[in-house]
Amino acid sequence: MDLRQMQYVVALADERQFTRAAALSGVSQSGLSAAIRTLEDELGTALFDRSPRLVQPTDAGLALLPFARGMLAQATAARDAVVQATQRLSGTLRVGAEQCLGVVDVSTLLERFHRRFPQVEVHFEQAGSHDLVGRVRDGELDLAFVATTEHLGALAATELGREPLVLLVKPDHPLAGRAAVDWADLPTSAFIDFVPSWGVRPLTDAACAARGVHRRVRFSVGDVHALLDLVNRGLGTAIVPRHVAAKPEAAGLSVLAMPADTPEWVVSVVTSAGSSPAPHLLELLELDAAQPGSVETANVRRNGNGVP
Repeated sequence: MDLRQMQYVVALADERQFTRAAALSGVSQSGLSAAIRTLEDELGTALFDRSPRLVQPTDAGLALLPFARGMLAQATAARDAVVQATQRLSGTLRVGAEQCLGVVDVSTLLERFHRRFPQVEVHFEQAGSHDLVGRVRDGELDLAFVATTEHLGALAATELGREPLVLLVKPDHPLAGRAAVDWADLPTSAFIDFVPSWGVRPLTDAACAARGVHRRVRFSVGDVHALLDLVNRGLGTAIVPRHVAAKPEAAGLSVLAMPADTPEWVVSVVTSAGSSPAPHLLELLELDAAQPGSVETANVRRNGNGVP
């Protein structure tokens, strides 16, 4: 059993489908499937029950899973120890992030960065994406994890992932039970949304306005859980990134796909020039992109604004 096989086992156990597990592992679906089959042959037992709709660990797979996670954790700790012993990076790193970005676990990333570079003093704050972009531009932050592609100017931006938007409604709403909604059927009143500095708000406002949907936002919030609470109380509907609909607080809500021409919600990290610790955080981000269970970056793409 090697480390790569353990990565595949963990990814498949977490995602319960080959396509997503392969994407997170940075390997083709056929490559991941072949590696799992090879491991099963070596152990003489099936590790996963496979069906067209869902893949589930067998009893043997569940028994192997904690050891697989342990091997990955040990490998990560070993890399961190080597870097800490050989690179004495110091200074200050100022980081910002919008709440609940989904495609990147900022807390885990900062924890690993601190473990590797304990001499770097990290300052972190949460705010809306548009406020964070302005603070990076003004030199108040070294980098920020944001959910917007607007007003970046010459800032360097690395795309981390993207998701479709969905509509959340209560089960007793007239639209509940439908798989998707058309622009013409979209409610125009009683919306719950985030404050304008959050990335999804201007994205949704612009998409609706361009298609003649003049919606009225009755509640503006700066917290994901507050938004879901208001929708659950029947005070309005909400357009949110898909991962928000997967939260436990949204379990009782109906989730409708938005029209096919709805723009996607894009998460990026934007950086300023001249900060020495910032590139090291980005390097750690790219390293973790290929490691399931650490930072869930399924797709890292660069723009041409100064990031090689």
